[in-house]
Amino acid sequence: MAWMPDWAVNILVLAAAIGVALAAHRFLFRLATRLVSERQLFWRSLVQRTRGLIRLALIIVCLGFGAAVAPLNPGEAALLRHVLQVCFIALVGWVAMTVLHIWTTIYLRRFKLDSEDNLLARKHTTQSRILQRVAGILIVLITVSAALMTFEGVRQYGVSLLASAGAAGIVVGLALQPVLKNLFAGIQLAVTQPIRLEDAVIVEGEWGNVEEITATYVVVRLWDWRRMVLPLSYFIENPFQNWTRESASLIGTAYIYVDYTAPVVVMRRKLEEIAGASPLWDKRVVNMQVTDLKSDTMEIRMLVSASNAGRTFDIRCEVREKMIAFLQAEYPSALPRGRAEIEGRREERFGLEHAGAAERVV
Repeated sequence: MAWMPDWAVNILVLAAAIGVALAAHRFLFRLATRLVSERQLFWRSLVQRTRGLIRLALIIVCLGFGAAVAPLNPGEAALLRHVLQVCFIALVGWVAMTVLHIWTTIYLRRFKLDSEDNLLARKHTTQSRILQRVAGILIVLITVSAALMTFEGVRQYGVSLLASAGAAGIVVGLALQPVLKNLFAGIQLAVTQPIRLEDAVIVEGEWGNVEEITATYVVVRLWDWRRMVLPLSYFIENPFQNWTRESASLIGTAYIYVDYTAPVVVMRRKLEEIAGASPLWDKRVVNMQVTDLKSDTMEIRMLVSASNAGRTFDIRCEVREKMIAFLQAEYPSALPRGRAEIEGRREERFGLEHAGAAERVV
């Protein structure tokens, strides 16, 4: 190729190096896919996840050999080495992110969020997801910083910035305060865990489940499928209710107001019967008490327990419906009668007043 100009030879050699890298990657990927086709899902997903990573690694290696063969002048050789250096730094960051993802996946395979008692699974899943996102942010920052430091102008700017770090540090700290605040709040949440994934919480007067915890915000899935998005710092600085902090089981409360003639003992036996026949009851707590006396009714509190917040809400509704149906069928006089009696007295007064007026007319 002595008759060809140097720039054409350089392009041809580098293009050939990239072609060899792509051909080698295609061959290796097909071979690896065949080898893991009958293995576990983990190995198949590992091959798919590392596909782009291996392609970039082969291109860097082949371009390195091509740079040694091509007749590059000093400027072109320096530029190509710089590009390969930046690509290698990006490759290392990509490898770190992949290793982090694989390690988290393997670690969380032992825990099942869809199990009946998933407290331990929610604890480890929340901790791992938050730390994974924080570590991912740090990996990206370090990778970008290392790549930028390969440029001479950025290195000089960094040195000059450090020389005047007094005022610049204050300005940057104030500008990044919300980001740093949520970042440290995420680390604190991962360690202390006031909330976990799928926790039942009440925030801003709304009931829902923690659906997602990112590096900066939390998504709460409300009972009517709306999503409430809150910053991580909210759960550090504000009070909120967590119904599944230590256990997913809850005691549900259902109130009913009845007449003073209501048979409390019979109603208590009926409540035990309703709970025993319900598949929602976890067979731990069932109780009935007269908790208050009004001027014309008794306030009766019924307690039933269930394995999680959703079941607790459903069994509360079931207890109310079946207890009202029982009283309507068996003891209708036990239902509140205040309004009917008031109407009766008003009609009676109206009749007396009408009779008196008739007598006066006569």
